[in-house]
Order: sequence, then structure tokens, then C-alpha cells
Amino acid sequence: MIQYKRPDEGLGFMMQYENVAWYENGAVRILDRRIYPIRTEFVTCTRHEQVAQAIADMVTQSGGPYTAASMAMVLACFESEALPKDERTAYLEKASYTLSHARPTTSAKMQIYTGRVLEAAKKAMDEGAAGAEVTEAARQQALIDLGRRYEKSVPIGRLIANEIPDGGSILTQCWAELDIAMVLRALQEQNKTVKVFCAETRPYFQGARLTASCAVDMGFDVTVISDNMPAYTMKTKGIDLFTSAADVTTCDGYIVNKVGTFQIALACSYYGVPYIAAGNPNPAHPSIDSVVIEERDPELTLHAMDIKLTKPGVKGYYPAFDVTPPEFVTAIATDKGLFKPADLHKYFEL
Repeated sequence: MIQYKRPDEGLGFMMQYENVAWYENGAVRILDRRIYPIRTEFVTCTRHEQVAQAIADMVTQSGGPYTAASMAMVLACFESEALPKDERTAYLEKASYTLSHARPTTSAKMQIYTGRVLEAAKKAMDEGAAGAEVTEAARQQALIDLGRRYEKSVPIGRLIANEIPDGGSILTQCWAELDIAMVLRALQEQNKTVKVFCAETRPYFQGARLTASCAVDMGFDVTVISDNMPAYTMKTKGIDLFTSAADVTTCDGYIVNKVGTFQIALACSYYGVPYIAAGNPNPAHPSIDSVVIEERDPELTLHAMDIKLTKPGVKGYYPAFDVTPPEFVTAIATDKGLFKPADLHKYFEL
């Protein structure tokens, strides 16, 4: 088996720690995933509010916002180094809220990451640390959380890879980030040759730009299809498995993911293709009723990479996510194993 020195070892360029989001010398640097790989550019934020805006503006997507928010909490510690303890605590609590609520659908999970760094800073202050010492304690926690997030994705990737035959083909949706990267690395560990078909996912084309880039970086045979081709591709290309991330996995087995996931799951049901989603159930979402679906600027659907496609007066509609019911999900891959949607309660019993 291949051995890796760091959890990000062997992954594509955009999955290296420093190329996701990174705090250093009073600034957070974020790879601009809106334009990669057309251009490789970074957005540099010198205030935590700028990071929150970058998250809202989709500078980074999928799992990237969790790393960016953690690093932004370190930046907030840097910003507040001159404040007395009580004022600094209040400042960091406000920063945690601002960052975790940059996008509504994933705010519950985001609060976990900003909250851990916040608690590390509070603990350091309670133990007598001040100034830059607190910032360093926050930075260490952000790095621990980053490594933990990557490491928890390793078993998920292996579980999904186990279900893919050698010589087979898989279909992805949007940019599943760590979940798809770890699947690909696990396939390499298992010496399997697999073809990857990536749905493009407008309006940001994450599947074409990000998933395909990561897969080709790692040496895979990659084909991009447009968003309206998955069903026909299943019929003509012999897709063995459809996999996606889950921005939210509810405890009652619903998958909330990039809009378009549900229609691919419907096609999978028709053609008998298994659909395995990746994502641990979130206790903050006991049922699908607790999830707020974000609706973004409808004007974005009228553009393709900043080129206007429609005449004046044409309207757009842009729900960022859709909901796939449990009956269309074959299994959910978690860090504790594969579960049928109806059995997700067992996750919390392990």
C-alpha cells in the first residue's frame, strides 16, 4: 500500500493544504476556485469579514469554506491581539458567527469549525495567554482540524472505492472535494483503473474545472459532460456508480447537495446504477425540515464565465442545492462505515 506523509499527500494541486486556504502573517490566502484552472490566482484577505464575503461569493466551494473559516478565525485572533480579554472574547464570538453564517445551508456544520478555533482561543486566554500567544493557539487548532477533516475522509474514500470495479466508470456531480479526491487516491491504492465522468455543473462549472482538474492531476482518464447528459451517459458509457458529496446529510437520510443531484439520482434509479453519497449525518439536522435551501443571485444563471447569454428582460432562477430523498440513495459513506439511509441512526450508536 502507498504510504503518505501528510493527509493531503498524493492529491491534486488544489487539494494541497496551502492551495485551499491558508493563514500566514496576518492574512488568509484562498485559491480562487471560480476561475481555476483557467487562471491560478489567490484572493488575499486581511480581515475576517473579507473571508466571510469570499465564502459567500463562492471564491472557495465544497469543503473549502470550512478551511477558510478556520483560518479566518486565526486572522480574527490576530486582529484582536491588542484587546483586553473580555473584549477580545466578544470580538471572536462575533467573528465566529459572521463566518459560520456566510452561507445559510451549511451554517450548522460551519459553526463546528469556527467554534473549535474559538474555544481554543478562549482556553488559551483562560490559561493566561495573551496577544500573539492566543493567535498561535488558534492557528494550531485550525491546523489540527484541517488534518482531522482530511483524515476522516480517508475511510470514506476507501468505502466508495471498494464498490467500484477495476476497469469501471464512475459519474460525479459538482466538486465533491475531499470526498472524490480520497476516492481517487483509494482507487490508486487498490491498483484499479477507472474512468471518471464529470458533470460540468453550471453556473460555476465546478465539475468541469475542479473535479476534472483534480482527477487529471492524479492521472485518471477524465471526460466532462454537460449537466443534461448524465442519463444518456449512464446508458451509453456503462456507468458503474454515481457518487457525490453531501453539503448536508440529514439524520432521516436525505442528501442535500449541488442542485442537479436529485435528477441524476432519478436516472440512477431508472438504470439500476448505485448512488453512494459521502457525508456524515449531522445531528443539527434531525430531519429535512431543518434545512434551509440557499437561493443565489438569479442573474448568475444568465451568464457563463462572465459572458451574458440572454437578452435583456430574461429572468433567471438559482437554487444552489436540491434534496434527494432516501429512497433514491443506495448508501451513505461515512467515517464509520456504509449505511443505508434508513439505518443512519446506527451511526450515532457506534
